[in-house]
Amino acid sequence: MTRWVTPLAAAAFAALVASAALAQYPARPIRLLVPNPPGGATDITARLVGQKLAEALGQPVVVENRAGSNGNIASEITARAAPDGYTLLLSADSQIVINPHLYSRMPLDTLKDLTPVATLVTTQMVLSVNLSLPVKNFQEFIEYARRANPPLLYASIGNGSQHHLAMEMLKARAGIDLVHVPFKGGGPATIAILAGEVPAMFGGNSVSGHIKSGRLRALALASNRRAPGTMDLPSIGEFYPGYDVTTWLALFAPAGIAEPVLARLRDEVGKLLALPEVQGKLRAAGGLEPFITTPEEFGSMIRADFAKYGKVVKDSGAKVD
Repeated sequence: MTRWVTPLAAAAFAALVASAALAQYPARPIRLLVPNPPGGATDITARLVGQKLAEALGQPVVVENRAGSNGNIASEITARAAPDGYTLLLSADSQIVINPHLYSRMPLDTLKDLTPVATLVTTQMVLSVNLSLPVKNFQEFIEYARRANPPLLYASIGNGSQHHLAMEMLKARAGIDLVHVPFKGGGPATIAILAGEVPAMFGGNSVSGHIKSGRLRALALASNRRAPGTMDLPSIGEFYPGYDVTTWLALFAPAGIAEPVLARLRDEVGKLLALPEVQGKLRAAGGLEPFITTPEEFGSMIRADFAKYGKVVKDSGAKVD
């Protein structure tokens, strides 16, 4: 009889603990780690989401910027934290699905040591060129690059960045040759393309203002579909089916977080992303589009992106250490 009581008692105890965890959560401030300096899209999203999450949960959400090692520092801190819902990570997809392929030594396994909580936003990168380049649209750019001798240069915000990998994917699909010139961040890369030091780059917020002011020419979106509010640009996926470098930001927790706490966080994030006020502020911040998925859809997306970028990194030979 005892051998039957023990599993039942254990299950009852586990249910009691889970129920208690949900009833008490949150009982103190929540720490929200951001793997980037203040001011960028990730930080803007974190502060807006943190504010609304604090209002819903009744506890402060303290945003902490922990930049460094291409996001690995913040990811490691989160992975090593207690899985109690009081330490969360607002991460870009690159830290989760690209870094493991770039670094020969990672301080964590991003697929095992972090639990996906919820997607937050997507943002589009734009293929932009210096005005001196004699092309008016995407097709002309491909033909010009195909004929260029020596090959055209292109800028990125760094080796292994999505800006870099997006162009490497385009090179492979279009059969063109371009030479990569990495810079340390979006600011320096944008200055270089504005000055004509490099004629082309994929960019996000760093180039959008210059495109609107007419200082850069936008040619196409690095995605598989057009997006509202992006100058009615074509997507590269229209020309090369399957091409897609849509970037996303999402919330993660340490592995092992209690299911009731995880469910509460997912529910509150879904509610705040549906608020017109939040959607308006995100879009006004530079094309950030609210992105709501189910846990199953989010998990599938992570696995698909992990495999996709792993191949691109391997084929391009990109490394950062």
